[in-house]
Amino acid sequence: MANDLRDPKMERINNAKLAQDFIEEQVEAIRKQVGNKKVLLALSGGVDSSVCAALLIKAIGSNLTCVHVNHGLLRKGESEQVIKVFKEQLGANLIYVDAVDRFLDALAGVEDPETKRKIIGKIFIDVFAEEARKLNDVTFLAQGTIYPDILESKGIKAHHNVGGLPEDLHFELVEPVKFLYKDEVRVIGEQLGLPASMVYRQPFPGPGLGVRCPGAITRERLECVRESDAILREEFAKAGLDKKVWQYFTIVPPFKSTGIKDNKRTFEYAVVLRAVNSIDATSATVEEIPYELLFKIRDRILREVKGVNRVLVDISPKPVATIEWE
Repeated sequence: MANDLRDPKMERINNAKLAQDFIEEQVEAIRKQVGNKKVLLALSGGVDSSVCAALLIKAIGSNLTCVHVNHGLLRKGESEQVIKVFKEQLGANLIYVDAVDRFLDALAGVEDPETKRKIIGKIFIDVFAEEARKLNDVTFLAQGTIYPDILESKGIKAHHNVGGLPEDLHFELVEPVKFLYKDEVRVIGEQLGLPASMVYRQPFPGPGLGVRCPGAITRERLECVRESDAILREEFAKAGLDKKVWQYFTIVPPFKSTGIKDNKRTFEYAVVLRAVNSIDATSATVEEIPYELLFKIRDRILREVKGVNRVLVDISPKPVATIEWE
């Protein structure tokens, strides 16, 4: 392979045999690059960082340290899954950092989407750097960079998983999946034995649920997003739509409306459902949700999610709309 471009002769990894060959090649390459030195990885729980971690564990075992930062903007159960899979099942050196209050306190009252993104990014770097400084024998930084990230960096946008680290933290990069497309990463993840819920985790924005809680983030509204999203994901999985629909999630806008519960007037939030299909995220079509399923999701959200009295459906394609609301 060239240093900056995927070798055109490289076969698309679409079966177990090619996946196993790739794993063996990368394990050998990692061991050759790293030797007996220590590697640090920011483990979000997404498929890219998870497959990267699993490859590194297979190659260098305890010489890898994973840092999982819970910023309070993750989907329901995601931090718990990271701990269960990597610490309990794979025996990884995993540092769990509960930074929920630190992030949410800094985001309080901030409405501008770009400002929110910058705050989230800066605090994440600060937290990760603090943990890195505690490990003074680390030489390498592993990242789950994949090939589309490299392509996007070539004139489209800057793309770094843990970019902007302080100057005193100078690491050599280890990027074992950087020449793979997302579908190939998933095949590798399956071959490595990662759970399907992690391998087929939906695309998830860097700022997490922060972009699905438009305007100034509040803990109350964030919880409405998290709980309603969990219901949507559970019902889509039961209906077999989790493999058919590319991305589906909920949004809770920063306004309330009048409703009635138990014969009493309420003034509560609305949950917006969004389900889209896309190949490359540059455009997206709306997935039609069958009415029977839609009503089931609606009833569960209205019954189970505290502080909600309306369920709406966003049927806007991209363009004119974007996939996310922020």
